[in-house]
Amino acid sequence: QVQLVESGGGLVQPGGSLTLSCEASGFTFDNHGIGWFRQAPGKEREGIACISSWDGRAYYSDSVKGRFTISSDNAKNTFYLHMSGLKPADTAVYYCTADTTGLNFLKKPYGPDYWGRGTQVTVSS
Repeated sequence: QVQLVESGGGLVQPGGSLTLSCEASGFTFDNHGIGWFRQAPGKEREGIACISSWDGRAYYSDSVKGRFTISSDNAKNTFYLHMSGLKPADTAVYYCTADTTGLNFLKKPYGPDYWGRGTQVTVSS
């Protein structure tokens, strides 16, 4: 049974940094893609970062490229989202996700196969 549990959300000032963690169980990173989505109030959910299990590459949305970094620790079955240069527009609920296709799934129709419950990130002074 796949389970994903996020942690690390909170309140941060504009320009600040924050790292989210996702503890995964029930699968390995060798055969599932892993990634992060977010949803702001009144907006559609957005895929922002993922690692493809097919080619091992990281993919990012234009909205976070250059500011956010996704990484993983296979030994701990945990992956991370390192966020810097945070803006008020980054305020959202952040979800860690996993997908069986293993490809870049940021724009996959209907979204990835598995989702965590989400963690709130608020960027405000």
